[in-house]
This record gives sequence, C-alpha cells and structure tokens, in this order.
Amino acid sequence: MTLRVLVADDQEIVRTGLAMILDAQDGIEVVAAAADGQDAVAQARRLRPDVCLLDIRMPRLDGIEATRALAGPEVTDPIAVVVVTTFDLDDYVYGALRAGAKGFLLKDCGPALLTHAVRAAADGGSLVAPAVTTRLLRDFAGRDAPLQPTAALTDREEEVLVAVARGLTNHEVAAELYISLSTVKTHLASLMAKLGVRNRVELALWAYQTRRLG
Repeated sequence: MTLRVLVADDQEIVRTGLAMILDAQDGIEVVAAAADGQDAVAQARRLRPDVCLLDIRMPRLDGIEATRALAGPEVTDPIAVVVVTTFDLDDYVYGALRAGAKGFLLKDCGPALLTHAVRAAADGGSLVAPAVTTRLLRDFAGRDAPLQPTAALTDREEEVLVAVARGLTNHEVAAELYISLSTVKTHLASLMAKLGVRNRVELALWAYQTRRLG
C-alpha cells in the first residue's frame, strides 16, 4: 500500500526538498503541498492523507495549531502528523506532541530518519528525533505529577510500556517479547485506557515520570 503524505512548509525550497526525499522512497507518495497552516489543514481534511508533515513556524496558522486541528483530542477522526522544524526548542517539541503529533524531527535529520518517522506515524507509532528524545522526556517528565492508573498494570503491560518508551515500533515490540502484533495493540489500548493518555509519546512520558526507565 502506498502511503499518501502532505507536506507543509512556508519555504518553497524546504517544501520541495522534503517532497523529493519522500517521493523517492518506495511506497510513499506526496499528494499535496501547502505554504501555510490554514491551507495545510484544508487540504488534509479534503484529501485525507495518511501522514501530514508540518513545519512549526508557518503563516496564518502555525504547525502546533494545525496539528491540534488535525490530530488534537477533540478530533473524532484524526490524521497522523509529524512535525519538522529547524528549531530545537523544548517548548515546541512538547507543544507539538501535546497537540497530537506522532513525531518531531529536525530538518537536518536526513532521509532515513524522515522516512522512518513517516512510516512509523502511518503505522500508529511515533518517533522523536534522537537528538531531543532523552532530554525532552527527562525534562518534561518532572513538570507534572504522574497520572494514577485506573487499574494496576499487568506484568506484560509493564514490559510493553517500557519497550514503547524505548522507542520500539509495534513490530519490534512483538519480536522482542515474542508476542503477536495484535497482542501488542491490545496491550497498548489497555495501557492508554488505564492511564488516560492518547498516544505512545504520552505513554513514554509516563514511563519516565514513574522512573520505569532511566
């Protein structure tokens, strides 16, 4: 199946470059490009791409607000969003992830990481640039008191939680724990329900908050 991607960036050279990188990958097609957040949201709602690649700083509607419009908690049928930016600022990262983004990359991340992030987002996973992941999680994990689960986590749920917090995809979790992909998804759904979170990034934050990994 070909993954359909929308690319939004206010700089034409960046838009073109990202589109060229993604179009060169097997199984990925850039179906739309936008120069501002409002246009990105309008095109995404009309075309329903598998993944939207959004810049943070865009006119009319910035990337965080565009992310919230497409993937936020109030959206009944969210679209996967990966945010790409030049600016390695923690508030941008945290704001984008809280708005519903499934990934956060720097523009110098390279074709391999960019492609991996798009595929991971389409698969229901998430990817944050390695350059900011550990700092982000450790910094923001201490800002709020950790949520209390509505029920105790099972041993297997604990294993899945730690694996996800380490950045493993569903397929990688399944392989590491010798369980099926559907079982991984079942455990993830249970974890999100017990913790009241919406995505894997928030699961990872909770794992750091509760010191389940370093």
